[in-house]
Amino acid sequence: MTESNPPATQDLVVRRIVNAPLEVAWRAWSTPEQMRRWWGPQHYTCPVCEMDFREGGRTLVSMRAPDGAEHYSLIEYTRIIPNQRIEYIHNLADARGARIAPESIGMPADFPQDQRTQVTFRALGSFTELTITEYGLPVSPFRVYAALGLHEMADKITEASENP
Repeated sequence: MTESNPPATQDLVVRRIVNAPLEVAWRAWSTPEQMRRWWGPQHYTCPVCEMDFREGGRTLVSMRAPDGAEHYSLIEYTRIIPNQRIEYIHNLADARGARIAPESIGMPADFPQDQRTQVTFRALGSFTELTITEYGLPVSPFRVYAALGLHEMADKITEASENP
């Protein structure tokens, strides 16, 4: 692949209306106790959530599959506007929080590194509109799995926010 022919990319956007006030939906993203309740697709748990929730801070989070396999992610916060927006860079990591190459754990070659993500919150009376945007995902079969996983996580976030 040459620089004149870069891979096609497309943003992935997931939106949910959460039956909870904005402050409750915000806590789902800004506290480790709440994030543990929803990180990962359906049927996955989150045994590790070491959070430094501030601009320039990092969160090391894991998701454990039903078969016991555990995968780690590193979230590096680039911008936080309380109760409005969270911007971060996502990468795969090892258990100590060091970034790793996706291929080293069997992920496809087009698994994004330095994945730029934005989460926005908008109060709608006693409800909250939550919008999650992952920028520049490759247009490939991987994107289908990324969309499925993000939708499942959004469902879990909604559940965690509605039942704090």
